[in-house]
Amino acid sequence: MAVSRSLLALSASLVVLAFFVCVNASTIAHETEEIKSQSPTNSSTGEKYVAWNEHAVENPEEVAALVDMTIRNSTERRKLGFFSCATGNPIDDCWRCDRNWHLRRKRLANCAIGFGRNAVGGRDGRYYVVTDPSDNDVVNPRPGTLRHAVIQDRPLWIVFKRDMVITLKQELIMNSFKTIDGRGVNVAIAGGACITIQYVTNIIIHGINIHDCRRTGNAMVRSSPSHYGWRTMADGDAISIFGSSHIWIDHNSLSNCADGLIDAIMGSTAITISNNYLTHHNEVMLMGHSDSYTRDKVMQVTIAYNHFGEGLIQRMPRCRHGYFHVVNNDYTHWVMYAIGGSANPTINSQGNRFLAPANPFAKEVTKRVGSWQGEWKQWNWRSQGDLMLNGAYFTKSGAATPASYARASSLGAKPSSVVSMLTYSSGALKCRIVLMDDRKETQAIEELPKAIAFKPDLQLLHLRAAFFASMRETSIRDCEAALNLDPCHKDTIKLYHKVREPSHRQTHLPSYLYPKLR
Repeated sequence: MAVSRSLLALSASLVVLAFFVCVNASTIAHETEEIKSQSPTNSSTGEKYVAWNEHAVENPEEVAALVDMTIRNSTERRKLGFFSCATGNPIDDCWRCDRNWHLRRKRLANCAIGFGRNAVGGRDGRYYVVTDPSDNDVVNPRPGTLRHAVIQDRPLWIVFKRDMVITLKQELIMNSFKTIDGRGVNVAIAGGACITIQYVTNIIIHGINIHDCRRTGNAMVRSSPSHYGWRTMADGDAISIFGSSHIWIDHNSLSNCADGLIDAIMGSTAITISNNYLTHHNEVMLMGHSDSYTRDKVMQVTIAYNHFGEGLIQRMPRCRHGYFHVVNNDYTHWVMYAIGGSANPTINSQGNRFLAPANPFAKEVTKRVGSWQGEWKQWNWRSQGDLMLNGAYFTKSGAATPASYARASSLGAKPSSVVSMLTYSSGALKCRIVLMDDRKETQAIEELPKAIAFKPDLQLLHLRAAFFASMRETSIRDCEAALNLDPCHKDTIKLYHKVREPSHRQTHLPSYLYPKLR
């Protein structure tokens, strides 16, 4: 028996070793980001910037040093989560298998999919390191603050020196060609105003926690180096997209705001909303300004690989006019409905997983708002390859021909059976470069043989949960999923109780970054 256990442990060790060797083999040789030799032009004044701000850094390796993410020795590994590579999620597989992603951050801009795939953000500009979480002066923001970074007239790739919580006094008005990249640190925009993307283009927002946004306004706010003006009351959306194009919102965690989590209105188009984790909110997403605003007929939005989680009520999304590709999302909670709309939007739902609530009167995924059946029967709404659980059902309408959905198709849908893997890492990632403690690695390897005899789905879930637990990471979602397959599985029950203990959590991170225990 002892020999058998030793062989199992050895086999498991070889599996883990092979996994990390594969990751190492996939690493691309280090490339230095090319920075334009000429200063860019101020888009509003035509004047060239001769001197760069001190926070705009030419060398990406300097940025890596500033944010404490340089490689310290050959044993360091990315703490991106087990099975983060080759998951089938094309966005994550595009960059997360590269151990040196922090030296090649701008490659993220080449990983976008869907209607917002051409959003380059600040790819063609310099790096800007946010060092100061304050927002004391919204008219003359201090250099080093996020507000000072986003209003600049030139392309910038914005990163953060350390963990920080940013409480904005007024809405953060972004200028064109900006990327906000929160990878490598834990950054939250919380407890104040939030992000406004208005009449601009080419924006990427990645890896930020945005929650508890409030209504603000009736104040002067700067929107560029050469302009500030009076702002009326903002609705309190986490991210408001207004008359803008080429927008990519990826891997953010959003919850509990005054109005919507993500709203796109007033002719906005070419948008991808992907890999986000959305929780604890009523009206989640609004796509389209009003039934009478026909300019939104040009709107094309991809909503892919998101997890619509606990505490959500409705609008995931709620669409007007336009074309919407809702693909490979995981809907685990809603109270009223999941997908709704009015004013004849085209909705193409493919490969999603819908888990209906217990309420027998809320099983329908869809809702037509303010229209009678003779009208909405002509709207093109289809469900193709969706997985309906717990009595969920999708009411289809309109034409069934593929040509009717050509303008609402932006990428190939994967089978709904793999949605759990595609969306497992949704939300803001904790992408730190750390040393893996030998003791923790040994504990992780010791957990592997316990999963070998289980059926595949349960094996995978318990294996990954055990690995996260040994790394003192949260593994509650995997445990819950495994217990849905086998409620009596003793090892998973034991692990589930273990990871729910407060002492198991990492103590150096803010409490809002942890999932709420149910």
